[in-house]
Amino acid sequence: MIFSLRKVIERMKFIIIFLIMTFLIYHFMNMVSGWIVPQYRYEEPSGRAIKAFEVVESMSDSLSFGERLRLFYWYGE
Repeated sequence: MIFSLRKVIERMKFIIIFLIMTFLIYHFMNMVSGWIVPQYRYEEPSGRAIKAFEVVESMSDSLSFGERLRLFYWYGE
């Protein structure tokens, strides 16, 4: 089997450039996601906003499986 040295070098250059670009894009996306995500997600909101949360424990006992599944998909939780 005969290998062309020129083709092997071209493929190696492509692989190296591909890996470098993948590395750079990964770190760029990581920086952007760190900038977008809020720092303190669960702190009390400021201004006129309120934090709406209520724990209802007896509700899960009164609902059937189908109703609970429907609420799961409705609320997206």
